[in-house]
Amino acid sequence: MIAGRKVAAEYLALATWGVVGGGVFAATRAFGSKKDTKNGPVITAASSDEESFIRQFVAAAEEKTQANKH
Repeated sequence: MIAGRKVAAEYLALATWGVVGGGVFAATRAFGSKKDTKNGPVITAASSDEESFIRQFVAAAEEKTQANKH
């Protein structure tokens, strides 16, 4: 009995599935942060020289990958 009314077990089971599924969806997709993939990965370098080396290395690797695809 919920709020003084008799509720069938199958309705309670469907409601449980809906609440759990909605919670999983909200936790994994709906309220997650949007990833910005336009600028590439975030680079945390100790110096500007290290950052420029990493950017050049990644650019060279991407060019190599593009050359291998064609």
